[in-house]
Amino acid sequence: MRECISIHVGQAGCQMGSACWELYCLEHGITPDGQIPADQKQDDSFSTFFQGLQNGGHVPRAIFVDLEPSVIDEVRSGVYKQLWNPEFMITGKEDAANNYARGHYTVGKEIVDITLDKIRKLADNCTGLQGFLIFHSFGGGTGSGFTSLLMERLSVDYGKKSKLEFSIYPAPQVATAVVEPYNSILTTHTTLEHADCTFMVDNEALYDICKRNLSIDCPTYTNLNRLIGQVVSSITASLRFDGALNVDLNEFQTNLVPYPRIHFPLVNYAPVISAEKAFHEQMSVAEITNSCFEPANQLVKCDPRHGKYMSCCLLYRGDVTPKDVNAAIATIKTKRSIQFVDWCPTGFKVGINYQPPTVVPGGDLAKVPRAMCMLSNTTAIAEAWARLDHKFDLMYAKRAFVHWYVGEGMEEGEFTEAREDVAALEKDYEEVGIDSADAEAEDQGDEY
Repeated sequence: MRECISIHVGQAGCQMGSACWELYCLEHGITPDGQIPADQKQDDSFSTFFQGLQNGGHVPRAIFVDLEPSVIDEVRSGVYKQLWNPEFMITGKEDAANNYARGHYTVGKEIVDITLDKIRKLADNCTGLQGFLIFHSFGGGTGSGFTSLLMERLSVDYGKKSKLEFSIYPAPQVATAVVEPYNSILTTHTTLEHADCTFMVDNEALYDICKRNLSIDCPTYTNLNRLIGQVVSSITASLRFDGALNVDLNEFQTNLVPYPRIHFPLVNYAPVISAEKAFHEQMSVAEITNSCFEPANQLVKCDPRHGKYMSCCLLYRGDVTPKDVNAAIATIKTKRSIQFVDWCPTGFKVGINYQPPTVVPGGDLAKVPRAMCMLSNTTAIAEAWARLDHKFDLMYAKRAFVHWYVGEGMEEGEFTEAREDVAALEKDYEEVGIDSADAEAEDQGDEY
């Protein structure tokens, strides 16, 4: 077995969790009270994410943690309230108030031991635990502070297991808190060596996809989270369903992460299309492969044409044959706009899975026969760090809001240390993108 434990932290993490589990239940035919109807064909594909019980019920291998109860209370009283084991819903009394230091040092400290205890309980029920999926935001207090505290502790207890993060990155224009740059830089610095792979998702990119592709003028968090649910499902589909080329969690990390620090792949998903538009589209393998290379389908705002690809993982699901995929990739390789670094000639890793994407009834997405999720490690994502660093610098130069962090037991030096680490990360990206041939080309240039 290859089980995954999902950990949902803070408002963003818990709301993403609620959307993801709704989708998993539909994919595996599990009803909101955890049962699988008798007339349905039984297989054990659900066991990656669900634990079977003696009474025939199924419980998610997941834990929800928030320092204040209101978001988790919605899950507790929602449609799927009977699915959850209340023991794995952990809430504190007071919120981290958008303050990393509260989530990491003061308020978070109180519930980290209970949380680890419950995680150990989930891990004991696994026969071959593959890793942890951690859902959180960069900008919130709990999402940034508590997550980084938890990740440090998980590294001690489960050093060899892979830890994948799904992080909501602060959008360039739309912010929910003024101190997002502080929280984001601090959490990036603390979790950099503890996470194996971090998929960043930016709300603004999601808003644009909802507006452009699904014609939703005012997207709600539910609309955005259902989109994220599809992506998470595609990344983990290979652990649950069978296909021609199955990609293990460890396997795509091996292919995506050239250096331990450079583990922030860019995520693209296609087709995102509403039911009325889907009726007139062909959605061939070549088409969806092409649209995954368009900046419009990215989950983080940055321009891949400004950077170079180091590696690319194409995860197809639905009725897709290796022949179609090879043809589509051959076409992509002829395009000039897609540039790979010269030290990585092959660049493409492919996964093919026969389970087509499932849609939430009454949701925004059309039911499609095939879809693909592309994870690409590109130097262009450094743009996102540069934007964040710039905002951090503007505030930190005036020491704005710093007293709130220091008051919770943090030292000012931690800000500078974190900022230097992320600056080093930017530099790492820059160095990786420099071609080994560039230096030689300059010498030859002198001869002409």
